[in-house]
Amino acid sequence: MNTKYITLSIAGSDSGGGAGIQADLKTFSSHSVFGTTAITCVTAQNPNEVTSVLEIPLDVIEKQILACLDYFEITAIKTGMLFSNEIIELVVKILKTRKIKLVVDPVMVATSGAKLLKDDAILSVKEKLIPICNLFTPNLDEAEILLGEKIESRDKLELSAKKLFKIYGVPVLLKGGHLKNSELATDVLFDGEYIFPFNSKFVQDVDTHGTGCTYSAAITSNLAKGFALMESVSLAKYYIYETLIQSILLGKIKALNHFPLVTK
Repeated sequence: MNTKYITLSIAGSDSGGGAGIQADLKTFSSHSVFGTTAITCVTAQNPNEVTSVLEIPLDVIEKQILACLDYFEITAIKTGMLFSNEIIELVVKILKTRKIKLVVDPVMVATSGAKLLKDDAILSVKEKLIPICNLFTPNLDEAEILLGEKIESRDKLELSAKKLFKIYGVPVLLKGGHLKNSELATDVLFDGEYIFPFNSKFVQDVDTHGTGCTYSAAITSNLAKGFALMESVSLAKYYIYETLIQSILLGKIKALNHFPLVTK
């Protein structure tokens, strides 16, 4: 009998299917892990815009999480869009005593520019959520909010990753894919001792909606299988590159292909 590794995503729903819970489940499936979910918000969105956000009641979020944790043997969890201070505090209360690997994608702003985190919740992300995780995965915009300073060059990536570790005390994967004037998409992992750069060619003309969710879900999948942190990120970096270069045409855009053919 085949045994599946089991993951949990605590995040928002994306009606367009490219990000959020939908992207996480596709990514889990592509990594042959079984994905469970706790939906924090329902959004009306597509790659161009977010037109509505509805928070799920706290007691329903709690019951979703506990229904998964109490029944399944979950080996890795990721958080995505948590949206409010109250949701963050609930998630932290439940997860801080669980000895399960946790990846935090500190979702703050959608690719389209829409805010996915209330202003009064940023402090909870900093002080309560990030300190209990095994890895957090900010992009440049999110890292700038967490650090309170600009990151405008490849040279500053490593320094910023080390600063983030010093502040929050947990490993950080700083994603530099949005760096301007760069032919490479460079991410930097700092685990408190070693710095690991991950490079791939910058893929042009593909909509990047959902890349952050997909990347963190891939890392979570690899951690669930027992891979070490560095290898989990390395495998996920290769996967996200393949989802981009093997993109699929969806109406007006070329979008991530969550089920790329293995070419490595």
